[in-house]
Amino acid sequence: MLRVRDLVSSYGKLDVLRGISLDAAEGRITCLLGPNGAGKTTTLFTIAGILSARSGSVLLNGEDLTRLPAPKVVSRGIALVPENRLVFPRMNVEENLRAGAYARRASAAEIAADIADLYRRFPRLEARRDQFAGTLSGGEQQMLAIARGLMARPRILLMDEPSVGLAPLIVDEIFRIIQELNAEGVTILLVEQNARMALTVAHKFYLIEGGEITFSGSPGELEEDEVIRRAYLGAQKE
Repeated sequence: MLRVRDLVSSYGKLDVLRGISLDAAEGRITCLLGPNGAGKTTTLFTIAGILSARSGSVLLNGEDLTRLPAPKVVSRGIALVPENRLVFPRMNVEENLRAGAYARRASAAEIAADIADLYRRFPRLEARRDQFAGTLSGGEQQMLAIARGLMARPRILLMDEPSVGLAPLIVDEIFRIIQELNAEGVTILLVEQNARMALTVAHKFYLIEGGEITFSGSPGELEEDEVIRRAYLGAQKE
């Protein structure tokens, strides 16, 4: 579904991505691992049109999105759930959800039906529908960020570190939600440092280091690589 080829992206004169290529298959969870500063978030920002690529291409079902601004990328079917949630703190839960549908040409009835569906999936959000998003717990804000992304009805959902800063029980719940979404057909490109949790849901892995892809393979191939095991799973193979 998503094909990234030879992507170069920069902050000012500093090249962060140095010609990366990756694929995200339809109906699958693809995970991008890497240390801090490796270029994971920059990859998602460039795919989403928040940053402009210096060169290379981003194709969604064959359509070239490389030069499109972020709102048009959203309208084509890519939604980003950013790191640290970044909900609108002084808007209530329902207003945040409505904001997620801004790029759609949808009737009020369609928007209301989608919100009702998301409340069934996230009952805690329905209970707090009139509450300012900035007053929610970290886990509730993450659920709201995911739900806001789904309001765009994306073909592919980009998720940046959904477990960061959350308690272990909440992390388990968030990954259960990710797995459920995928089982329902949502394609996901996941950036995650918690490799052990990612192994429970992802079908394909890429490792990015210094702005370059240094590994691609299946979960089994990831676990077989001794260097990656030591760096990301914290143990040698028995």
